[in-house]
Amino acid sequence: MLSRTAIHAVRALSYLATLPAGTFAGAGELADRADAPRNYLGKLLQGLAVAGVLESRKGAGGGFRLARAAREISLYDVVEPIDRVSAWRRCFLGRSTCSDDQPCSVHRNWGDLRDRYLDFLADTTIADIAGDHSAPIELA
Repeated sequence: MLSRTAIHAVRALSYLATLPAGTFAGAGELADRADAPRNYLGKLLQGLAVAGVLESRKGAGGGFRLARAAREISLYDVVEPIDRVSAWRRCFLGRSTCSDDQPCSVHRNWGDLRDRYLDFLADTTIADIAGDHSAPIELA
């Protein structure tokens, strides 16, 4: 359910979570760990730095590090700037009048599914992901 871009970001951040606190990792190293193209991942990580998820530093010893503890960074924090999942709050069928009072034909089913998925993203942290090294995050 995550885009390829979001999966690359989650992979990179889960690797950062395994490093000693305050340690920076270069975009190239993170791209290798995330199995992502270097230039592409570097731009993606810069976007996450602008969003406040990462800190970046230029020069020797620079790179990227988590802006706060991995247990304080939810998957929602990572995925929202990339996939804009907050837009999922709108009607699945694109109706402007869809609501609990005037639901579309899939309003209740979509709302339940959407809310559970967004709750999962909000409740799962980078620390949770980084803690399971037994299974890599697979790309579909």
